[in-house]
Amino acid sequence: MTEPAAPREESLMGHLLELRSRLLRGVLAVVVVFVALIPFANELYARLAAPLLATLPAGGQLVAIEVASPFFIPIKVAFFTAVMVAMPVLTYQAWAFVAPGLYQQEKRLARPLLVAAIGLFYVGCAFAYFLVLPTVFAFLSGTTPDGVAMMPDISRYLDFLLVIFLAFGLSFEMPVAVVVLVLLKVVTPAQLREARGYVIVGVFVLAAIITPPDVVSQIMLAVPMWLLYELGILAGVLLARNPKAA
Repeated sequence: MTEPAAPREESLMGHLLELRSRLLRGVLAVVVVFVALIPFANELYARLAAPLLATLPAGGQLVAIEVASPFFIPIKVAFFTAVMVAMPVLTYQAWAFVAPGLYQQEKRLARPLLVAAIGLFYVGCAFAYFLVLPTVFAFLSGTTPDGVAMMPDISRYLDFLLVIFLAFGLSFEMPVAVVVLVLLKVVTPAQLREARGYVIVGVFVLAAIITPPDVVSQIMLAVPMWLLYELGILAGVLLARNPKAA
């Protein structure tokens, strides 16, 4: 009874050692990028604050309510930037840990989906930075009552940015999620088309929940999500028509 347990224990221990190795490599990648970015922490925060500062009146600026905020907030920016930059390495380490247990066909499917997921996440963050943030800040600055000085706190501004980047980065994963559901035969393209109305309502409700309470940011999140849903349906149709290509 004890003999079959030994190979299982060795196999489990091997998986745990492999997992630890992959985690350490991922953490090391983040640490290396983070250390390299620390000297540029203030410049990184200035770049992130540029969309807001461009919409403030002449002389407008951000403020630091907490005493240590001017030191810690740029460091946090450098850390989150390091995680973003090291994301391909983190994804590869996760893939390298899971890949040995997959069939060859599953590997061929997973590779392009992983690449597409990473690329779409970056595209979503870029869309938020270059288009959404300037538009939202211009709208909010234009609606500020007379006699009120808009001077956001740098800590709360960073929290706001993280929510926006995460929301748009994940929302741009919609085509990948739809394709995965089609490939797993959870849904069919016809069912996705039938659910279009519910999805449109759902993305607008979701955008209203995770974005700031302004109509501009909600629309700029909901509309791309809907269009990306349509793109996912199109990709699902192509895969359904050509299973060999899938």
